Amino acid sequence: MTGGLGPVIARYVALKTALGRRYALEQRTFDRLDAFLMAEGGASVDLTSESFARWTATLHHLTATVRRNRLRVVRNLCLYRRRTEPTCFVPDPSLFPAPHQARAPYIFTAAEIARLIDSTRRLTATPDSPLRPQVFRLALTLLYTTGLRRGELLRLTVDDYDPRERVLQIRASKFHKSRLVPLSPEASRDIDRYLARCRRQFRIAPDATPLIAHGLTARRPYSGEGFGHGVRDLLRQLAIRTAEGRLPRVHDLRHTFAVHALLRWYRVGADLQAKLPLLSTYMGHVSIASTAYYLSFVEPLRAAASTRFAQRCGTLVDARVGRRGRR
Repeated sequence: MTGGLGPVIARYVALKTALGRRYALEQRTFDRLDAFLMAEGGASVDLTSESFARWTATLHHLTATVRRNRLRVVRNLCLYRRRTEPTCFVPDPSLFPAPHQARAPYIFTAAEIARLIDSTRRLTATPDSPLRPQVFRLALTLLYTTGLRRGELLRLTVDDYDPRERVLQIRASKFHKSRLVPLSPEASRDIDRYLARCRRQFRIAPDATPLIAHGLTARRPYSGEGFGHGVRDLLRQLAIRTAEGRLPRVHDLRHTFAVHALLRWYRVGADLQAKLPLLSTYMGHVSIASTAYYLSFVEPLRAAASTRFAQRCGTLVDARVGRRGRR
């Protein structure tokens, strides 16, 4: 940091990282802001309402949500600065772009999941990725059967899998939470077969090797963009699209995992209030409120909830309607 705001940024970032925050994205925002102020006139240029407005204008190529998040990061920095400099500029959040409406998740059907996983057999192996069909089959299986985040999946290494206990260790993921994720017998067998193939193909599978990887001489993890591109190609080939004609997102598999888990519990008459904390822990959430975000009230859930209500309370409703009819 070379601008006049640099020392404040350095102290603020040091505080946040000392509290356990990663703050990498925020740091990049501060770097760009600092560089902008330096270009405006050097170290003597401070952050004012005018310079902030000019910097904001450089963000118009971004979506409203991304712009809002970056402006909020800078505002938080200014609030921190105001503790020691009461007259410093603090952006007005009412002038930030309005948050866009969250995109509704796409909930795959069980048949679509089966088609998607089966379609990986038709993927073409490449010199750089000789096990591409097996890699994508395993990746999609784990996403659907465990509800992992995409980043969690792509950060997995071979030694994160315990074949005896049939669990995956998810290390310091979102909110700095680590957890053990039990696997279904089918998912565990898929990993075992995949690793056996890797050992035959590459002679060795070091513990630190990425589980979802490509490359010949050195096994490298897929980037989020590269993996997402591969999944979208499969969805495009299968003509699986949302009602608006868009391709589903990789993250929609996590939504599907949560909704399908709830549907299974509805069908067997499980106590949902007792089950939801288990689902929250399994998915790595800090609270049940976070899990509720994934439980969209889609048609299968509406039907299941209505059926359960009718089974448990239908006679009460019928009796009340009957009394009204006799009046």
